[in-house]
Amino acid sequence: MFLLGLLVFLFGFASIRNKARTVTPPNIKFIGENNLFITNQTVSKLLIQNQHGVKNVLKETLDLNELERALNSNPMIKSAEVFVSVNGTLNADIEQKTPIARVHTNASYYIDDEGAYMPLSVNYSARVPLISGYVEKNNLNNIYKVAKTVHEDDFLKKNVIEIYQNNKKEIFLKLRRCDFVVKLGTIELLDKKINNLKVFYKKNLKEHTLSSYSVINLQFDNQVVCTKT
Repeated sequence: MFLLGLLVFLFGFASIRNKARTVTPPNIKFIGENNLFITNQTVSKLLIQNQHGVKNVLKETLDLNELERALNSNPMIKSAEVFVSVNGTLNADIEQKTPIARVHTNASYYIDDEGAYMPLSVNYSARVPLISGYVEKNNLNNIYKVAKTVHEDDFLKKNVIEIYQNNKKEIFLKLRRCDFVVKLGTIELLDKKINNLKVFYKKNLKEHTLSSYSVINLQFDNQVVCTKT
């Protein structure tokens, strides 16, 4: 009985000491992408602003859910996990959003890999295709499907430098080191159109005739209609 009582006392004492331990300045870890669109200083500032200063705060008074919500509300951050280690260190694991295209119209911003808005960063500029033409921030689905296809395809990712959408939601592509414009039309049968583009490009690259065309029209089924320069 004495031993059991001693164990209960020690456990309770340790629990009280742990709750009374103050939290040290945050340790911030970025997961995945090495290029930082948001800095350690910005994350620290978000943590401090939303907990009225996290340094020397008692562990039991720290609202970790509130801190996570504050971080996840930042448009640069995809997900955040906040926790306190046994020694009182506040930790924040941050996963940034991944931009796949950059809108360059009357407003400039990224579209991320989930089709959501992502602001530009003063710390780093992603090398992604430009999007121009008629683009609405609250209606990105059409342009996102094309940007996602470009991002996930090695050939397109290497060669597409611009995606243009007109007011009829027709899509045009501009390729690196090519003078012609690729007209995709609508995004229906997009994969098939992309395959036709690859066949055309490979054939004409081999024959050194890519510079002979001004428009490559892929909007017709099973056809590649070319306009010569």
